[in-house]
Formats: sequence, structure tokens, C-alpha cells
Amino acid sequence: QVQLVESGGGLVQPGGSLKLSCAASGKISWINAMAWYRQAPGKQRELVARLNNGGTTAFADSAKGRFTITRDNAKNMMYLQMDTLKAEDTAVYLCNAEADTGLYNRMYWGQGTQVTVSS
Repeated sequence: QVQLVESGGGLVQPGGSLKLSCAASGKISWINAMAWYRQAPGKQRELVARLNNGGTTAFADSAKGRFTITRDNAKNMMYLQMDTLKAEDTAVYLCNAEADTGLYNRMYWGQGTQVTVSS
């Protein structure tokens, strides 16, 4: 199994920055890609940024140019640097891992960390 634990959420003013962290443990070798999703109240969960083992990134249009996703494989960590935050970035941010167990593919999720952008 893969366990994911997020940290770094909080309250930030519009225009500010925040860095989220995700610590992965367990069957790290199963992971093919990691991503950040977010879910705002009353809205569907959406992909924010994704980074695969080959280093290819993908971003939601709303995140392009403002968010950066990185991984530190030595520490089994993933990060999301969020700059120029807007009120519409307010959501629970969830760490995700896409894993190949050898028998099937599955996704693992963290418990989420709240990000609130407000003055």
C-alpha cells in the first residue's frame, strides 16, 4: 500500500504564496506519477498539477504560470508551490499517487489540507 500525508495548508491573503507538502510512504516503487487535486465546497474534485516519474508535468489552466509541482525522490516528498493565490484557489488540496501494484493500477489519496485565500 501507499500512504500519503499532506501538510502546509492554511490561510493566506490574495496575492500571497503557500507551499504544500506531501509525504509518501509504503510501496513507493509502485508509484508512476503523483499529483495534486483540489475540491472546493459544492464543486467536483479537479486536477491541479501532475508530475510523472519521467519528469513530465501537467497543470490545470487555472494553475499554469502560478503553481509549481516538484518531487524529492530521495525524501519521498512532493510539493506544490502556489504563488499569486486567488480567492478561487480556496479548497481542500489532496495529494494523489497513481500506482501499479503489478496486478492492477490504482490511485491512493491523502486526507487533504485546507487552503483558504482570503483577506
